[in-house]
Amino acid sequence: MYTYLSIADPLSHRFRRFAVSLCILAAMASNLTAEDGALAGVRHRVLVSSDIGGTDPDDVQSMVHLLVYADVFDLEGLVSSPYGPGRKEHILQVVDAYEQDFPQLSSHSASYPEPDAVRAICKQGAIDSPRASGLGNPTEGSAWIIQCAKRDDDRPLHVLVWGGMEDLAQALHDAPEISPKLRVYWIGGPNKKWSVDAYNYVEQHHPQLWMIEANATYRGWFVGGNQKGEWNNRAFVTEHIADHGALGAAFVNAKGDIKMGDTPSVARLLWGASEDPTLPSWGGQFVPIWDGRKTIFEEWPQQSASVEVFGVTEFALPLPAGYTATNTTSMVLNRGVPASIGVVDGNVLRFRFSPRDAKTWSYVLRSDFDKLDGLSGKFDAVPPPLSRTRLPSNEHPNWWIDDPDPAAAVGVHPGANSVSQWREKYLHDFAQRMDRCKLN
Repeated sequence: MYTYLSIADPLSHRFRRFAVSLCILAAMASNLTAEDGALAGVRHRVLVSSDIGGTDPDDVQSMVHLLVYADVFDLEGLVSSPYGPGRKEHILQVVDAYEQDFPQLSSHSASYPEPDAVRAICKQGAIDSPRASGLGNPTEGSAWIIQCAKRDDDRPLHVLVWGGMEDLAQALHDAPEISPKLRVYWIGGPNKKWSVDAYNYVEQHHPQLWMIEANATYRGWFVGGNQKGEWNNRAFVTEHIADHGALGAAFVNAKGDIKMGDTPSVARLLWGASEDPTLPSWGGQFVPIWDGRKTIFEEWPQQSASVEVFGVTEFALPLPAGYTATNTTSMVLNRGVPASIGVVDGNVLRFRFSPRDAKTWSYVLRSDFDKLDGLSGKFDAVPPPLSRTRLPSNEHPNWWIDDPDPAAAVGVHPGANSVSQWREKYLHDFAQRMDRCKLN
């Protein structure tokens, strides 16, 4: 059998959703001006955790974007939290480009931080995969998150997670008292597949955390919106990024067209209501998260079984007689990576996975235990029923996620239209910033 974990109080949930809807309509009616956006002069404290140099070039592009806006933020940390080969040195390479462009940038604003000051806040985070608990060992990066969060500053610390959330999970474990000070925007989706154990720890043990979980909304930065002329992903880079200083070269060398999948986390603080994710922003517009997103299979699922896309899927299967902690078993899904490593947990063998696409997922076990090796099956990852998404979670009152309303989607990407609708505005502003990198 398999179970959905769900808690719901329909009346209170419906009232909360109704109240949220009124807030959204009021904001639209008043033509929201984003009074606390950085472009309006409000300085937000920002710490970025990035897998730059790892499996995706878009972190370099997003780091370039962040640094040309560094004069409007109080930038407190750049943590390398990679999956794969990414390291702090890859952040420092972009900082080197920033140093080359610093004379031009600082001629436009005296608030750009000195390059050595930026280098001083670059920290190495988790390199090794965590244990099944989602936790590993403290790192320079996780310790820096704690140190920044504990500073004597009344403002919250915006932690923008562009890759794995292992360092955030470790920081919350080692200093849970910092949770109320944090405002987390996580670029989930593919990152959740790689970081599912750390995510599971945070979701289970820190339910009061203020968190935006953007599994698909971020894709609106590079899909949808006006893609014609200079606003086309490749044309924009050719016209407004290439030949724009060392930072422009770093951007183009990473990828010749716009990806920038992590940038919405920054853009929300440039133009948006920082404390209310349900209101419009350049970084998206979100809805309260709902319950029932975790599925636990307690026996091998039938092919008709379904789980929620972007949710957490666990196999908690009876431990076979004779199987010990010295045996090894991995679950390979759709012949891909990462494999889910089986962990002995009492009387069960546990696997954990997060499906990033709505489709049929096949799995096969690879094991040194003969009775398990080669076992295979399938299950479907599907969007949640809209009726369930309309019931905000009681357990996670400060957690927001992609808007499942089809009107907010771009193609198969929930919530992406809430970013792409602002495409000309945020790209125009970015182009003006990149002009600062050009020699006078």
